[in-house]
Amino acid sequence: MSKQNQISVLFVCMGNICRSPTAEGVFRQQVINAGLESIIAIDSAGTHSYHIGSPPDQRSQMAAKKRNIDLSTLRGRQFTLLDFDRFDYILAMDQANFDDMLAQQSSDKQTSLALLLDYSTSYPETEVPDPYYGGDNGFEHVLNLIEDAAKNLLQHIRKQHQL
Repeated sequence: MSKQNQISVLFVCMGNICRSPTAEGVFRQQVINAGLESIIAIDSAGTHSYHIGSPPDQRSQMAAKKRNIDLSTLRGRQFTLLDFDRFDYILAMDQANFDDMLAQQSSDKQTSLALLLDYSTSYPETEVPDPYYGGDNGFEHVLNLIEDAAKNLLQHIRKQHQL
């Protein structure tokens, strides 16, 4: 499948060092496990420019590594308007980042903009909480939420695109 025919997914949080790179890593692993890595392109970004070029937070990397997910090669970048053209699915970690992007999205864009936890079936939360100022348990909880939502997101994409 050529690059232009790929399905593209972008995960977005505020700084792109905790939640969205974790989602990128988790979803990438699920896509690889499903044998769809040549069909589904995955990235992450932040709505703010705080951590452009920075690796994910060490605590995010350590929590993910315990689940055999490597985030070490990821680097923070800022969400841009071009992302509406580049991605089929843009998934926000929380309502504030969703609202930021929605305010920037022009009415002619066909990108599917949603909250990642719209795809969760096992947890009552609607937002992935920012674990940055909390303890290690927060990073584990974030992984649990993201793994559940990512699994269902992949099922949705497979059904929508007959994969």
